[in-house]
Amino acid sequence: MSGAGSPGGAGTPGAAAGASLSIHGLVKRFDDLPVLDGLDLEVPPQGVTAVLGPSGCGKTTLLRILAGLVPADAGRIEGAQPDQVTILFQEPRLLPWETVRANVEFVLPPEWEPGERAAAVEAVLADVQMAEFAGYYPAELSGGMAQRVALARAFVYPGELLLLDEPFQGLDLSLRLSLIGVFERLLASRPRTSLFVTHSVREALLVGEEIALLSARPARILENSGNDLPRGERRLDSEAFLRRERDLYRAISAV
Repeated sequence: MSGAGSPGGAGTPGAAAGASLSIHGLVKRFDDLPVLDGLDLEVPPQGVTAVLGPSGCGKTTLLRILAGLVPADAGRIEGAQPDQVTILFQEPRLLPWETVRANVEFVLPPEWEPGERAAAVEAVLADVQMAEFAGYYPAELSGGMAQRVALARAFVYPGELLLLDEPFQGLDLSLRLSLIGVFERLLASRPRTSLFVTHSVREALLVGEEIALLSARPARILENSGNDLPRGERRLDSEAFLRRERDLYRAISAV
């Protein structure tokens, strides 16, 4: 399992794989609190599935189970294994005593050659427009810059499954839109299967090729459908976007 926004597993530099993921009848309780209630979900390979649900419904618990951090009480998971998983958390979780460059390089397998390591770090920092800040420390970065470094760290090694736990939640709208653009560019050049959890309808429509709507806790899938909005229509001022946004709000209100 990979943690703190870092990729897991071992291997050599190359194109990322994208595993399909099947979740069947997932159940989780914490003492007397039911959190997941027989959750079923099919996640297609090398795409983004947005899991949309209210705060506290069990979205983070689902990701923690998929990452192997906590066990499920019942159900089964087929596809990517915990040591093939990368997680991007709500906060950057950078090592404060390391530079930007060292934070990204930290997650690379030790068997990679020094030249390969340096080239991989340089390339991904350029992709997130942080190359000129490679020698900076986390305390010297803004919140948006720190999250760009976390994105770089999540994508520097080709894992099979990327789990995103509301990574842009605490940012203002313009910065959130900017980082969604960075995420999409990274995904285009380093494709992998992605599960993006959010409580924002707009965010789900912007990033998701599939949108899975969760109930309130204990969570189960209420609706799972493709996002039929073309990429060119995924703008906040698009009439098609606004119509689809209204449809999702109606579905949520009907729960």
